[in-house]
Parts: sequence; structure tokens; C-alpha cells
Amino acid sequence: MSDTVFRFVLIAWIFIAVAVFISLFFIAAPYGRYFKRSFGPAVNGKLGWILMETPAPLLFATVFVAGIETATIAQIIFLVLWEIHYIDRAFVYPFTLRSSVKPLPLAVLITGLAFNSMNAYLNSNYIIMNYSQYTDLWLHDIRFLIGLALFFSGFILNRYSDYILYRTRCTSRQEYSVPNGGFYRWVSCPNYLGEIVIWIGWTFATWSTVAAAFLLWTIANLVPRARSHHQWYRQKFDDYPKERHALVPGIW
Repeated sequence: MSDTVFRFVLIAWIFIAVAVFISLFFIAAPYGRYFKRSFGPAVNGKLGWILMETPAPLLFATVFVAGIETATIAQIIFLVLWEIHYIDRAFVYPFTLRSSVKPLPLAVLITGLAFNSMNAYLNSNYIIMNYSQYTDLWLHDIRFLIGLALFFSGFILNRYSDYILYRTRCTSRQEYSVPNGGFYRWVSCPNYLGEIVIWIGWTFATWSTVAAAFLLWTIANLVPRARSHHQWYRQKFDDYPKERHALVPGIW
């Protein structure tokens, strides 16, 4: 892909993210607790999630290996970070969902496939195209170090929060219960907060416009959904903790 075409695709990608961000404040993405049969054909929830997430680790690694000649240590680190996150999301996380997980609408599956494919391609392609940026000197750059710290902090917060949800599902006989512990003391969606912190870290570590665009997409998807979850909890549970915010402790 030429630099001109790459920039054009990236700009379009950012505009679509902004449109998604605005629309999701009015319509909750139709999966999980917001699923309805009226959304059209659907597939098994766990299988659909695996199929939807698989292009992220698979295509990123394929583009990386096929396009790179001699990888720097920094580039290899980026490959490992991406794979750590997305192998977990694609092949571990789905099996922590309840056995009665709601179906995944086919439209959501197709949209997710398209997004993950494009996102993996853009990020991997940027990293292999900009090898001159990621020399051994980059390993000592403050942006890289801050990025790594944020990435792993977000990863731990995300996975621990998802573990609390999993534990809540296992110990509750109800379809939905109020999670407690960890960052759930302060916010309704610490797993989403962790996900956002992960990609803030990725943006710092790679210091790339593509990573920034991905961060925008993450915010566009998760901020409105955190708001919807927070409102849903408050409406469903009369004793829901009033001190909890939606996503950011003490702020929102």
C-alpha cells in the first residue's frame, strides 16, 4: 500500500470512528445484555466471539511476518504485545462467558470481522513500514517505557475485572448480578477502563497515528457502552452503589 493510499484509508478510518462514537450514544450495540431477536440472524455467542476476534492476532502476525525482512527488538516487542492481548481475547475470554451467553447477531459478527481485519492490517503495516523509527534507541525512549507501563497496567486491570465478572457469574444464580471487588468499587466498567488504558499504552509505545486512530475507535466503542451499562445497572438494581461512576473513578 502506497503512503498516499495509506493516509487516505487512515483518515477515512478516523471519520468512521467519530460517526460510531456519536451513534452509540443513541443506540446500544446489539449484543450481550442488549440483544433482541429482532436484530436479525444470530450465531452462538461464544463461537461468534471467537470468529470475530480471530483476525486480530492472525492477520497482524501474517502481515508482520510476510512484510518484514529484518525485525528490530522493538518491532518484535510490539508483535508480542499485540498477540498477548488478542490471543487472550479470541481464545481465552470467550470460555469465561456464562454457558447461557446470548447469541451474537450476524451483523455484529460481520462488522467485527471487518473492523478487526482492517485494524490489524493497519497497525501491523505501520510497524513494519517504519522500521527506522524502532531502532534499539527506541527501547530507551520515555514514550516507549511509559507505553509499556500503561499497556501492562491496563492489561492487568482488564483481565482482573473480567475475572471478577466470571466469578460473579459462577456464584450467582441470577442471570445478572452486581459485581464487587477491585475497581468495581469505584466504576461500573473497569474492564473497559483497562481496555482503554491498554491502547493508550500502545499509542505511546508505538507513537503512531494508526495507534491513535485505534485508540479513538476503542473510546468510540467503549465510552458509550460504559454509559449504557451504568444506566442499566442503576435501573435494574435498586441498591446499586450510588458512589460508582460509569468509567473513570470520581469523575464519570
